[in-house]
Amino acid sequence: MYSISCCVSTATPLYNRPSSVFKMMPFTPRNKLLQSTSNPTQNNNNMMGKCSKSLMAFPILLHTLCFLLFPQPLLSQENFVRQPAGQLIITPHHGSHSDPQQVHISLVGKEKMRVSWITEDKHTESVVEYGTKAGEYREKATGLHTSYQYFLYNSGKIHNVVIGPLQPGTTYFYRCGGSGPDFSFKTPPPKFPIEFVIVGDLGQTEWTASTLKHVDSNDYDVFLLPGDLSYADSQQPLWDSFGRLVEPYASKRPWMVTEGNHEIESFPIIYPQGFQAYNARWPMPFQQSGSTSNLYYSFEVTATHFIMLGSYTDFDAQSQQYTWLQSDLANIDRAKTPWVIVLLHAPWYNTNEAHQGEGESMRQAMEELLYEARVDLVFAGHVHAYERFTRIYDNKADSCGPMYVTIGDGGNREGLALMFKNPPSPLSLYREPSFGHGRLRILNETHAHWSWHRNNDADAVVADGVWIESLSSSKACSKTPDQQDAANEEL
Repeated sequence: MYSISCCVSTATPLYNRPSSVFKMMPFTPRNKLLQSTSNPTQNNNNMMGKCSKSLMAFPILLHTLCFLLFPQPLLSQENFVRQPAGQLIITPHHGSHSDPQQVHISLVGKEKMRVSWITEDKHTESVVEYGTKAGEYREKATGLHTSYQYFLYNSGKIHNVVIGPLQPGTTYFYRCGGSGPDFSFKTPPPKFPIEFVIVGDLGQTEWTASTLKHVDSNDYDVFLLPGDLSYADSQQPLWDSFGRLVEPYASKRPWMVTEGNHEIESFPIIYPQGFQAYNARWPMPFQQSGSTSNLYYSFEVTATHFIMLGSYTDFDAQSQQYTWLQSDLANIDRAKTPWVIVLLHAPWYNTNEAHQGEGESMRQAMEELLYEARVDLVFAGHVHAYERFTRIYDNKADSCGPMYVTIGDGGNREGLALMFKNPPSPLSLYREPSFGHGRLRILNETHAHWSWHRNNDADAVVADGVWIESLSSSKACSKTPDQQDAANEEL
């Protein structure tokens, strides 16, 4: 949700509470950290990796200086209340320098998968061996690698290998770098039904672990994350810890993500563009959709078209993202792809006290494009609570507009946004400040079921659910907006 980055998009400013500007993300004392080993000395060494505590403090001091020099973009008045966040989880690496860590996969086109991982050994090959039987690797692919430096932090070797073509609905076994443990994943099915898990503002806390546990308790096909992944906020070793935390899940189902404000990590002059760690660690298939930026892209899976928009890059009518979105929407064949779904970080509709109006300029710029294209659903994060709206266009209920859902309740590190505006808006049909995750099960070309699973309880509880009809199957919405206006005038 919050960021201490100083250099951000002029179109969408970020905010920070004055009381937390100098705190950044303080580490919990070591004896209170949740760690996956009983050796505290080893945990501390692994947690820091190649950076000592003093190195991690260096960017904090620079950001503090940035605040003193450029205070205005960081400040806002906030009167909402938060439930305390869960304790930070630090996940160490127990393998050798050449062993793969932070393994995760993502979709690339209809028949391929990108495998990404990191090694501390800079000589490890960027190669993936894979096959349909455990331990039998009949196929092999070689890819690329990269690394980056952020102040005094140097990343490990970041490997990216695209494998395929792959068969749909098939389990594959794979090994990264020619050694280390075996992994497996299942490709999405060739036809409906298909199930998506959607979680925003994930972080790496006790609540994160609870969310991921509940997600993993039932099978699904693709994991979607609308921004705010690690909450590293310039403390780069936290990117490594996050990658290790999610590896058991992200290595066996494709994770498709878009950026949030916590991914920016910009700094005037030195890192003015931001997103260095995010782009290096979480490359998405933007080139395949004609995008020129990893911050926005689209992909298709099982007759469903997903558009991942960037809330923290330019989006006005003169921007590259706007032009790309126009083209992307125009190229969708609804006869072949009946479902169109959008994910972004800052919500366009929001009745929580938190982050009021932060997505408004983007809504004004792009909402008409989504409405005319008959987008079915729009998922957002940023606000640490759950909220489901009716179908909306231009602040009014509209049966041909998208259904909007805020799902920024994955885990984070700042707690929940507990206060909603009263009286409730008639556009908001369900709202609750609890941690949880969502599931979208698309049954066929016309119907899908959305459910939200609260995980404040020991077991995940389905707290909200609704059946959804695709707009492509609606005769009333198959008309163009002009035709619909004419029909309304006749009535």
